[in-house]
Amino acid sequence: MADDYKLLIDLHKQGYRQGPGGDVETEQALSLAMIDRVAPLKIADIGCGTGASAILLARLLNAQVTAVDFLQEFLDVLNERAESAGIADRISTLGCSMDNLPFATEELDIIWSEGAIYNIGFENGVADWRRFLKAGGLLVVSELTWLTDVRPAELQQHWDREYPEIDVASAKIRILEKHGYSPVGYLALPEHCWLDQYYRPMQARFEDFLERNGNSEEALAVVTAEQQEIDLYETYKAHISYGVYVAKKTA
Repeated sequence: MADDYKLLIDLHKQGYRQGPGGDVETEQALSLAMIDRVAPLKIADIGCGTGASAILLARLLNAQVTAVDFLQEFLDVLNERAESAGIADRISTLGCSMDNLPFATEELDIIWSEGAIYNIGFENGVADWRRFLKAGGLLVVSELTWLTDVRPAELQQHWDREYPEIDVASAKIRILEKHGYSPVGYLALPEHCWLDQYYRPMQARFEDFLERNGNSEEALAVVTAEQQEIDLYETYKAHISYGVYVAKKTA
């Protein structure tokens, strides 16, 4: 299992993104959230991976961004990217688990998390993180979401196995309201965020990845599993995406 984990890190750390998303859509979420780009802000990007969104937030806002991930390998790549982009002074990295964050109560203006909250579960995450936000602070989080009320059995069974918390957007919004947030906006990531930004670049790395790992059975199993997920998405993409949820902490 530990070896499988190392292989997954090896495959994904060279990716610009570790999940579906896009710079345009990150900016769209910023616009939906009506964030003042001049005001000094304190932001945590939780489950930041190699830093696609953290770097964009630091570039576009007057913000100090704390980029949080439990994988130091990803944070090392992020630090290099921030240095190259000339914004290293606006980003600090923090290696820790997202269910054990060291922030003070009401320390943050914004919590941002793209494609990562599933690691601890959506409801658990939004409930736990709320205390770190100032009153009126913003939560911007993307979460695997059904786009249709009824799905083909093959797709339903796959995601029920992989992530039983998957649901429609209205159910996710209800969870946000239950835990002391007021919804501000929602958008579903378009197809290109999956294919062009995530799956195609990953497929392009398969060959080098296999070679680097001696074409081992374990490495081949990782590639096979990723390819199966890609095939499933391409067949049933009308039914599933990541939803980006923007919500404000209520008093």
